[in-house]
Amino acid sequence: MEKDDTIYLLKECDAGSKMAVATIDEVLEKIQDSKLKQLLSESKDHHEKLGNEIHSQLIQYQSEEKDPSAMAKSMSWLKTNMKVGMDHSDATVADLVTDGCNMGVKTLNKYMNQYPAANQTAKDICNRLIGIEEELCKELRRYL
Repeated sequence: MEKDDTIYLLKECDAGSKMAVATIDEVLEKIQDSKLKQLLSESKDHHEKLGNEIHSQLIQYQSEEKDPSAMAKSMSWLKTNMKVGMDHSDATVADLVTDGCNMGVKTLNKYMNQYPAANQTAKDICNRLIGIEEELCKELRRYL
């Protein structure tokens, strides 16, 4: 049970970190403010670094990576392009990324509860990913 829960939790963290990187990539070129661009670039780096750690853990368990669902990626892309198409402001980008962070935190907490037998390493990784999302959300407030 511990092994299964650990793998499932790591896979959900993997999908979440990939979704965050994809979202940031989608909006980075649309940002005007250099400090906002730097903030998102740094957050992308944190997500990628943690993603590499997640991949290493999955390899140890001889498990495959997990990509975000096609539906989640499509809905995110559509929402981003529609909102930014109507309003090119940095506030719109900050609003979109904040929504993504909140969704990520909610989803990751759901999976922490769903996979309680996961080992402490997987739980720590999940909590670190939640922390990255919460910190980014907090930093984005000044751009809303």
